[in-house]
Amino acid sequence: MDLKLSHHTKPIQGTIQITGSKSESNRLLILKQFFSNLTIENLGNSDDANYMQKALDSDTVEVNISHAGTAMRFLTSYFSVFEGRETILTGSKRMKERPIKILVDALRSLGADISYAENDGYPPIKIIGKKLTQSKVKINGNVSSQYISSLLLIAPSLENGLELEFEGKVTSVPYIKMTLGLLTELGIDNSWEGNTIKVTATKSIKDTIAVVESDWSSASYYFSLAALSKDANITISSYKKNSLQGDSSLIDFYRELGVSTTFDGNSIILKKDLDCKSHVSFDLSSAPDIAQTIAVTCFGLGVSCDLTGLHTLKIKETDRLEALKSELTKLGAKIEVTDKSLHLKPATKINSDVLIKTFDDHRMAMAFAPLLLKTNLEIEEANVVSKSYPGFWKDIEKVTS
Repeated sequence: MDLKLSHHTKPIQGTIQITGSKSESNRLLILKQFFSNLTIENLGNSDDANYMQKALDSDTVEVNISHAGTAMRFLTSYFSVFEGRETILTGSKRMKERPIKILVDALRSLGADISYAENDGYPPIKIIGKKLTQSKVKINGNVSSQYISSLLLIAPSLENGLELEFEGKVTSVPYIKMTLGLLTELGIDNSWEGNTIKVTATKSIKDTIAVVESDWSSASYYFSLAALSKDANITISSYKKNSLQGDSSLIDFYRELGVSTTFDGNSIILKKDLDCKSHVSFDLSSAPDIAQTIAVTCFGLGVSCDLTGLHTLKIKETDRLEALKSELTKLGAKIEVTDKSLHLKPATKINSDVLIKTFDDHRMAMAFAPLLLKTNLEIEEANVVSKSYPGFWKDIEKVTS
């Protein structure tokens, strides 16, 4: 379904309730498999969370998680410690192009029985669940944090716990801290000192209710709407000042793009009432999922930007750097990308009635939507947003009606 968006010129206002974070939901769903007395509230309704739940409830040999990258990484470790179970973990065509070798190698070093069903280094993979007795693993710190979190989530179930040593600089630190923060909430001892994380073996926890914070990545599109508007007053819930999510850095980034953020209980209020800079430079290594939103916002504002720390974007649902270059260029942008950065010159014109290709990537659809405040545009395969935010288009309509 392609969706035409008409140029909107009125003030942006309304109240939005965003469901639980995909990142927190998927971590807690794995942990609940080990600790049945864990209760999860405000669970996310994203495709990724739904695929995760279906996979965990499945008793078939083949488990297809479609395009859910988080589920692929977390389930690889989970099924490795599911003693006696044989699983073939597979997914969509794009999923079969996304590397898994670093995680598989780490698990094999712990004793896991994993083989490749088609191409070496990529899904589908065959896993024979077994008891893992090794407790030390080394992994490059400059890899997707999902590989690292995948190992940390099974760590409490290992008889000797886990000692994970990083080689090289660690990136995406907030997502690793999110995983450790959730372990701490459950009473599972862990520490991170220098280049080593230790997680203590834990057989049981006390009865725990975990309330999933709403997704900050999903909030980013309202920050973009506020920045691109002439007048905005948007209330979004439910959020925490001491968030575990790295994307909460949106508050600082968008302050430079003219948006103020005020906490009111567990809600945030966004207003367009600050001065906007003419050029911004952001290191997004700790929050790569908001790179597309920020790039599109800067283009719409006529703000030049240098965005760095984007090396993980090439192995997402699509090569997000090349996708951004392609679609922003169609709109009139002067943009350059490397394998880990994006550089945008100030826009002098925004082309109208452009069809934005989404490349089966939910964040491409949502990141470009706020440009309806600047021009008419069309979003290809708009229902791709269901991967992380099924109610996105209805919520956008609420604040632009």
